[in-house]
Amino acid sequence: MKRNKRLNHYFCLSFTLFWMLGTTFPALGGSSNSLMDIHPYGKLLAVANPDCGTVTLIDLSTKKKLAEIPVGKKPEGVSFVGSNDTLVVTLFAEDTLVVVDTTQQKVIKRISCADEPYGVVSSASGDRVYTTHDYPGLVSAWDTRTWTNTSNFHVAPFVRGLAISPDEKSLFVTGFYNGRLHKIDLETAKIVDQWKGHSTDNLSRSVVLNPKRQKAYLPHIRSRIEVIDGSGSIFPQITVYSTDSETSGSRRTSIAMDTFNGVLVVTNPWEAAITPDGSGLFVVYSATDDMNACKVIDDDYKEIEGRGGPIPVGKNPRAVRVSPDGKTAWVYAAMDFSVNGFDIQSLRNVARIKTCETLPDERWVLGKYLFGSAKNPMSGPRWVSCFSCHPDGLTDGRVWHNPEGLRKTPAFFGMAHTHPLHWSADRDEVQDFEYTIRGRLMQGHGLINGPIPQKRGFEPTERNANLAGKSEDLDALAIYSNSFEVETLSPHALESGKLNEKAQRGKIHFENPAVGCVTCHQGPYYTDSTLAVPKLHDVGTGLDDKSERMGPKYDTPSLIGVYRTAPYLHHGKAPTLMDVLTTSNKGDRHGKTSNLKKAELEELVEFLKALPFELPPKQTPNSVKYRISKTQDK
Repeated sequence: MKRNKRLNHYFCLSFTLFWMLGTTFPALGGSSNSLMDIHPYGKLLAVANPDCGTVTLIDLSTKKKLAEIPVGKKPEGVSFVGSNDTLVVTLFAEDTLVVVDTTQQKVIKRISCADEPYGVVSSASGDRVYTTHDYPGLVSAWDTRTWTNTSNFHVAPFVRGLAISPDEKSLFVTGFYNGRLHKIDLETAKIVDQWKGHSTDNLSRSVVLNPKRQKAYLPHIRSRIEVIDGSGSIFPQITVYSTDSETSGSRRTSIAMDTFNGVLVVTNPWEAAITPDGSGLFVVYSATDDMNACKVIDDDYKEIEGRGGPIPVGKNPRAVRVSPDGKTAWVYAAMDFSVNGFDIQSLRNVARIKTCETLPDERWVLGKYLFGSAKNPMSGPRWVSCFSCHPDGLTDGRVWHNPEGLRKTPAFFGMAHTHPLHWSADRDEVQDFEYTIRGRLMQGHGLINGPIPQKRGFEPTERNANLAGKSEDLDALAIYSNSFEVETLSPHALESGKLNEKAQRGKIHFENPAVGCVTCHQGPYYTDSTLAVPKLHDVGTGLDDKSERMGPKYDTPSLIGVYRTAPYLHHGKAPTLMDVLTTSNKGDRHGKTSNLKKAELEELVEFLKALPFELPPKQTPNSVKYRISKTQDK
């Protein structure tokens, strides 16, 4: 206690000296969301390790790890609570906030919260923290004196990036799938401004604000769904929004980070950080293992200027923070399970600190790195990684103009038990994606040493290729891809095994043979997909797309997690679940729903949204061999 009083006295004196000298005191930590945060006085760095379920504390004066603290499943955000010695951590997979005492180096509180908490930021005083929730798309506010939820701001479906303005009057929130920026007035709890990006903007996870200028910086990708080619589908982008409401003309500058680096392509911008004086910007790229150091240009046009080419920073970088003294940029290399420090002036690596003692299965780690890599052998031109369309096993929310026709990107929930793969069931193992790696989209060398059976038109060549067991790397990719077990219930379920009254009535309609849903959507994963003999069904949608080459019969998709995977059907032409049952079900070929009344249709939709309302088994007769349950391993 005496030590803390002396420290507080010292910090008060330091602040007074800075003010007297006319120098801006470093901005407090936690002003924008990240997997890392630095204490505002610069001594302590906290790192959330999503794949280890821990938070690591690092002493920046000695550049040594102090502790690794278990917190729970999939921590995605960490923030110091003002200038206090406490941290708040978001657990995406547990719908929980965790409070950590960094002095005692232990968890002191766990708080249930809304679904899928992602980003977290703190007020300067530490009396308030705010979190984004990917689904259903809201921001929650918390009083840290009692750790009670004081209010919720409904923003838009799927929000992740979060920053608090320097004057602490506003929050800035990004749309994950559209890169849209929303401004929330904290006094009125209303959205008071919005900045719409380009229609191709996608996967925006963070936003940082310039402390000196009214500018917001969003790293994201652009997904050009009409082009299935490694040199024209996915682009790295930084969008700079002018947050000044008085600005006339365009309030958006979009910067292509591929041409920014000359001929060297960088892929999957994950996060950005800005120096305390607002003069420098750092951007990390998860798929090419590098980072750009940029000079901020005060011209409202060019905005940033590169300081040389990309800097190698370690495998799969997912976070970057600048120290409060502006001397060091810290980067979290997620697949190296380490933090690397870079001198701001020389850009040389000055530190490397391991964050995790116990790592996940090494095959799973290798598979995840390959899945997230846009370098050979996965990708030749360096534009695309598997993560570009399947971020952490989720969907990118896009419908792609594939050679075989329109195809909506599926999520991986329970995929290990729902093979075969693809809407046309033309692949019976993840290893078949060696064809994608070597094909037009990724143009990589591939993971198998030697030739594979030649693809012939739209015939299901892959289904008979039998590529499993021919490459340890390819098998590792399969192990990772099949690791997305269903471990959380739908937020629309009351609790395990329980439905609200409306969903209960919907379940009766779903199971009614006269309606026919269970004819195909059966079993614990709500699909009749089987590796024994692929079952394809013509539900009347095959002729909706003139570019279709493999229909009109399709594999039955699982309904697990269907509440968060719009749009629907193989071609994505059903915007909502109600559309699946009505406007997209002409002739009752996709279940007999025309006889259902409006209220009954709404009840059926309510049931679908509640899936899963109980966790499915992790072993079925259709479960594949190449998989590892991380939960079981731990």
